[in-house]
Amino acid sequence: MAELLLELLSEEIPARMQARASEDLKRLVGDGLKAAGLSFTGARAFATPRRLALVVEGLPVAREDVSEERRGPRVGAPDQAVQGFLKGAGLASLDQAEKRDTGKGEFWFAVVTKKGGPTAEALPAIIDAAMKALPWPKSMKWGSGTMLWVRPLQSIVALFDGKVLAGEVAPGGAMKPIPFGDTTRGHRFLSKGDFKVADFADYTAKLRAAHVVLDPVERKKIILEAAERLATGAQVTLKADDGLLDEVAGLVEWPVPLLGTIDAQFMDVPPEVLIVSMKTHLRYFVTTKPDGTLANRFVVVANNAARDGGKVITDGNERVLRARLSDAKFFWDQDRKTTLESRLPSLKGIVFHAKLGTQAERVERIVKLAGEIARFVPGADARQVEQAARLAKADLVTGMVGEFPELQGIMGRYYALGEKLPAAVADAIGDHYAPAGPNDRCPNAPVSVVVALADKLDALTSFWAIGEKPTGSRDPFALRRAALGIIRIVVENKIRLPLATFFKAGDLMDFFADRLKVQVREKGGRHDVVDAVFALGGEDDLVRLLARVEALQAFLGTEAGKNLLTAYGRAANIVRAEEKKDKGLAAMIAGAPDAALLEQTEEKAVAAALAEVERSLGPALKAEDFAGAMAAFAGLRAPVDAFFDKVTVNVTDKPELRLNRLKLLNQIRATMDRVADFSKIEG
Repeated sequence: MAELLLELLSEEIPARMQARASEDLKRLVGDGLKAAGLSFTGARAFATPRRLALVVEGLPVAREDVSEERRGPRVGAPDQAVQGFLKGAGLASLDQAEKRDTGKGEFWFAVVTKKGGPTAEALPAIIDAAMKALPWPKSMKWGSGTMLWVRPLQSIVALFDGKVLAGEVAPGGAMKPIPFGDTTRGHRFLSKGDFKVADFADYTAKLRAAHVVLDPVERKKIILEAAERLATGAQVTLKADDGLLDEVAGLVEWPVPLLGTIDAQFMDVPPEVLIVSMKTHLRYFVTTKPDGTLANRFVVVANNAARDGGKVITDGNERVLRARLSDAKFFWDQDRKTTLESRLPSLKGIVFHAKLGTQAERVERIVKLAGEIARFVPGADARQVEQAARLAKADLVTGMVGEFPELQGIMGRYYALGEKLPAAVADAIGDHYAPAGPNDRCPNAPVSVVVALADKLDALTSFWAIGEKPTGSRDPFALRRAALGIIRIVVENKIRLPLATFFKAGDLMDFFADRLKVQVREKGGRHDVVDAVFALGGEDDLVRLLARVEALQAFLGTEAGKNLLTAYGRAANIVRAEEKKDKGLAAMIAGAPDAALLEQTEEKAVAAALAEVERSLGPALKAEDFAGAMAAFAGLRAPVDAFFDKVTVNVTDKPELRLNRLKLLNQIRATMDRVADFSKIEG
């Protein structure tokens, strides 16, 4: 067994693309090997800012002959079909094929033998195909070449069983092909010259000697452990940030964490401003004090082992941060000289959307919506709701938000507090974009809830009105996120909000149903149960709907629920089949059966059980006691089972009796469908 080593060295690969690219390379090469009949014991992929690497272990040195059987057309088929079969199988004539009786007629068969040979002969084409099929989110051409790649390729290491594969990749145009070789290079600044490698073990050892840590998992561990040591030494705590750790590990080949200091003059600027400046713009790790507040230390990860221990690098990063925070402090001081209210006229100059007007016009819509929503949110003060809704977008025209767009809403809250506006108003301004994602905090204060709902409802109804609906993976206005945000706010705060009151488009409720299914499924729920409840129609109270879904799902998980679902299916199937035969039957079997025509004990028992269900079901549904409604159905199980065992429904010689029994079955269906459309339940 032998090893394949592949390295693609290039200019810097964006950090966000590295993990996916390395996995894609492993998948594409692996698929190519399998298609060529080459098995292997394992494959590992790695990425650094400048290279993708792959090692495939346990490959055979030579491929065995592979026989493949192909079935062709039926004997006697048109000549065109026969010729296509022969061409695909590589046969000259039907004399090289054979007839076989499959039990469904005679067909032509061909046994195609693929000759084996040295594995090394098949690998170059597999590598070339995998490289050209890599699905980069963004790619480029360089020089006069025509090949697309994420960044200009510099060299390719391609070794099999310790020997260089005979192959190359042609960038196209007037560019010279890049030959496969056994030579690579290390860190851009900390190593000198190229070096040859013999296999994966030799490759990783020589890379480390050349200041390159190949494995991103190891780089992350080095960064985290060193950063935590530095923070502990400065008596602060490193703020956990897995996303930033992944990104920074993709920016360095030789990580060297260093501890920097924030100038004291900037510590009175809101901590969110400092965090955005450090994390988002400069990729620094934030630290906190023992009480959880922001500390004046940060960790920067250098891609260099400096002789002075990193002093010059640290000083340089502190200088960069100082310049950025100087701007932030200037905006902070200047913005507080103007009230949010006085900024509102400036919103007339900001276009929200060409078809939906300005931000000022949007604010008026949000204010109106908030007033309507407030009626359904207990504890929401109407005056505070109106004030918060009107001022929610005012910080869009501040200097701080102009410089740091990520802080819209957050800065509005600070400015509102600085103006001594009610805390509920300030918090609502700060929370009105929330929740921005599944892990984001959900507003729970009444005024915040109202304004956050109004903001998202306006986005949904407005874009829906102009036909800008999400399609497939396209959702430029984040309407799916807005819908999920509304669902979370309503459900987590148990707000009894009739959504249909705000939806002019009927399909918007269907859109919500789809989003709700996603959420239910993520929590381990069943989408078909959501379908069954939504199919009732007219349900736009998400709290009540989810309570019904939870009760139904719990009931279906019991033995009684499973058995009753089977019984429902039998009853509904019989009724449906008869309705197809007679289009006028549906109207004839509506309503309760005639008690005088109930002959057998079993059908009388079903009628009695249905009457008992009706007595419990109505009050339970009215009280929104859906668990109680499900419990009422449990009494149907035994009599319905007995009915199907003993009673013949289609008594052809007694039409009145047949019709009455169909009425009884239809009543089973209609009674159960008052809770949910059980026909939507899978299984």
